[in-house]
Amino acid sequence: MKLYRLLTGEDDAAFCHKVSLALSRGWELHGSPTYAFDAASDKMRCGQAVIKTVEGKDYDPAMKLGEQ
Repeated sequence: MKLYRLLTGEDDAAFCHKVSLALSRGWELHGSPTYAFDAASDKMRCGQAVIKTVEGKDYDPAMKLGEQ
């Protein structure tokens, strides 16, 4: 099965660590990152899609993608 996640967060080191953690767990970058100004919080926000192929399992909407 192929899984997809969109990681989002404030433009700070914590977001970079979130993406780095996903990569260290076998997720791969998918497409380009996105970067936008959030007027409500007056901060820049980042987003990065990641994908991962998991063999021997079937998709279940109840699964926690970050634990795969």
